[in-house]
Amino acid sequence: MSVDAIVVGSGPNGLVAAVTLAEAGRRVTLLEAADSFGGGLRSAELTLPGVVHDVGATVMAMALASPALRDLDLKGVEYAQPPLPAAHPLDDRPAVLVHRDADRTAEGLGRDATVWRATAGAAARAGFPLVDLLLKPLGPWSPPKARWGGLAAAAGFGAASAMPATALGRLAFRTVEGRALLAGMAAHSLLDLRAPLTSGYGLTLATLAHLVGWPVVRGGSQRLADALVARLRELGGEAVTGHRVRRLAELDAGTVVLDVTPGQFLRMAELPPAYRDRLARFRHGPGVFKMDWALDGPVPWRDPAVAGAGTVHLGGTLEEIALSEAETTAGRHSPRPYVLLVQPYAADPTRGGYPLWAYCHVPNGSSADMTGAIEAQIERYAPGFRERVLARHTMGPAELEALNPNLVGGDVGGGLASLGQFLKRPVWSPAPWRTPLPGVFLCSASTPPGPGVHGVGGWQAARLALRR
Repeated sequence: MSVDAIVVGSGPNGLVAAVTLAEAGRRVTLLEAADSFGGGLRSAELTLPGVVHDVGATVMAMALASPALRDLDLKGVEYAQPPLPAAHPLDDRPAVLVHRDADRTAEGLGRDATVWRATAGAAARAGFPLVDLLLKPLGPWSPPKARWGGLAAAAGFGAASAMPATALGRLAFRTVEGRALLAGMAAHSLLDLRAPLTSGYGLTLATLAHLVGWPVVRGGSQRLADALVARLRELGGEAVTGHRVRRLAELDAGTVVLDVTPGQFLRMAELPPAYRDRLARFRHGPGVFKMDWALDGPVPWRDPAVAGAGTVHLGGTLEEIALSEAETTAGRHSPRPYVLLVQPYAADPTRGGYPLWAYCHVPNGSSADMTGAIEAQIERYAPGFRERVLARHTMGPAELEALNPNLVGGDVGGGLASLGQFLKRPVWSPAPWRTPLPGVFLCSASTPPGPGVHGVGGWQAARLALRR
């Protein structure tokens, strides 16, 4: 196999790397071990024939915001926005609703309206310059004018973002609703909410809800992966499934870009001892237990407004969610876990009825069946939910890793998102996508900027390769 570049792995980062190299005129071959492309961008009939479920990622806020994806004209990809990006039900009061408009969201937070406008609202007003800075903190950045605008916005955003969500929630927010909303957003990080940066993860997601929305791909996330593969082939590249690469020595190309985890890379290559030791210290975070359902109708939410939300955060108050995430971080299973739930049908009626998915966080590699705990949290806010279930499908950490080896122990984040690994992902370097091996680059979610369907890791790795 003699080509200019080989990309191993077809997750969002690998796909973007391959397209970026091909657009620059390189002869590219993309190799995928599975029998379909996409990594976390896959769709399948997991429950009943004709019902399309997203096996991995569904909500595509980062795809719309990403500097690597937002300017690509991909055929066959249509983003569908739900009436509400997100909702957060509470036991004894109306749900907190996240609207596309930051001011309208703030109005629902009462005394916390000012702080919401000053954090997520201000970041959304700063727009793409700030988002670009957050997604590619090591550059290359936008033109100078946009760059300085992003830096100015980041200065105000940074102080709040660096704080633990529990601290920011108690210091800046005064209402149960405001604190719960922050906690539900921050818990996407899979971290103990007492950890630094958890506010930043939450506020970034909230900012994207106001800036670009939290859409889904009409017809399923697989269509985005398929469109990227089609673009690669249109540019003359080759894409091959069912080809597992075990050793780098198998590959004959001047450039190799790997959409793999640090552990996989360690097994594939002979590396200098110092780099190998640093790579071996990379840590994975908690796993998830994921469920998909086919329903005979919409989820019967106690608060009917929740039906319009594409994403729903279940777990109650800041204190309840913080306790749940602390239990997981300590290696235990919470009896009342934080549950992240997605209603694709709220935006996309083309998926064959009422597909639904949700997951909760579990210790890495857990073998526990969390079906009862997840469904109990849904029933808590939607009495009668179980009566709507036609079929269900479950995947624990082992099944997720078997489906996609990058999900080590069920870790959908590509590695622990702690402060230490935020700075060293996977190792500290001005260009962490470059490895000590000439022409070999890493681009998975284990590299900056981390998890999400944004393709920036692949884009950065490909740009470094092209500079050679």
